[in-house]
This record gives sequence, C-alpha cells and structure tokens, in this order.
Amino acid sequence: MSENKIPPPPNPHAKIERNVGLLIGLVAIAVSFGGLAEIVPLMYQAEAIEPLPGVEPYPALELAGRDVYVREGCYNCHSQMVRTLRFESERYGHYSLAGESVYDRPFQWGSKRTGPDLARVGGRYSDDWHRVHLIDPRAVVPESNMPSFPWLADAEVNAEAVARNMRSLRRLGDPYSDEDLAGVADAVAGKTELDAVVAYLQGLGKHAPTGAAQ
Repeated sequence: MSENKIPPPPNPHAKIERNVGLLIGLVAIAVSFGGLAEIVPLMYQAEAIEPLPGVEPYPALELAGRDVYVREGCYNCHSQMVRTLRFESERYGHYSLAGESVYDRPFQWGSKRTGPDLARVGGRYSDDWHRVHLIDPRAVVPESNMPSFPWLADAEVNAEAVARNMRSLRRLGDPYSDEDLAGVADAVAGKTELDAVVAYLQGLGKHAPTGAAQ
C-alpha cells in the first residue's frame, strides 16, 4: 500500500538562508532600523540638555588651548569624565554631568586613565605649576611618564585660526557674539600655545557642582 506524500509547504526563511545577498541585505535593514531606534531619541535628548549655570562657550584663549590639547593627543592618556563611582568622586569630585560639556566638540569623556582624570583640574594647581609640568613633567612629578611639550612655549597662538574655529562653532549653535569674534585678536595677542593650554586646563570643572557625590 503506497502513501501519497504531501510536499512540505514552502519555507520563506529557508529561501533567505540560501540566498547570501538577500540575507545580508535584510540583516543590514534590521540593523539600520535598530540603530535609528536607539540613536534618534538620543539626538533629540542631546538638544534638550541645558548648560549648567555659568557654563558658556570657551573664551578665545581657552578654545585655542583646547585645540592644542586635542592636537597633541592629550586625550589618549587623560579622560575628562568622573564616573558615578564612589572611589572616583572621592578622588576627583562630583561626577561629570552632561550640562558641563554642552559646548565640547568633540567630547573628552571616557575612562582612559594612563594619567589622572582632568575634569576637575581647574584651580587645583597654579599657572606656574602647569607650565613646568607641561615643559618638564618630572620636575614636579618625579614618577610621571608623561611626555614633555617644550615647543608649546615657542609657538604663538594663531588668532585667525581661533576666529575661524569660533565662526564654525557658531554655525553649529554655540552662542558666540560678534563682539566675541571681534575680540579674538586682543584676547590671544602675545600668547603662546603654552599659555593657551594652561588657560584651558584652569577652566576645567570650574562650573561643576561642588562637593563629592556620595
């Protein structure tokens, strides 16, 4: 007695698995939708973040110092983000808040700790200490493995480059005024890149909440 075998119904999933190109395309579409679902809300959330009281766009000299800081790769060893961990807040101060970094492009947040976190370094040391530390780190911290940056003392700040950067940031939404742009030349006149980096470091964390977070 013979049995009539009924063929199995078509399996669309098997068809997808056998077609590598189709599988790749569908995976890409799924990943794209998933990425958009996670990223788009964060973009709108970022626009809603307000600066903390006192937080304003970097003045000309500090902005020049920040550019030198990024150019020299200081972020490779120093983060600027105190995490919400007790041992970090006890060492560095209140944990970092998004409202402190509204005008940071790019952000310096991270957890790289070859050197100490610098989010709260402003005002902890004198200008002279920072100058010596940048030129010869081991003169003030004998065990330091930080490289020296003596050339910063000989390089003058380029006022036109700073003004151009400020104009670009204004197009991105930073509230620089025409007076800010007009005053760039006077603000950086006779200043070296060393002066600029020191000014930048001294401004870090000055508007952060006071006291260690528990």
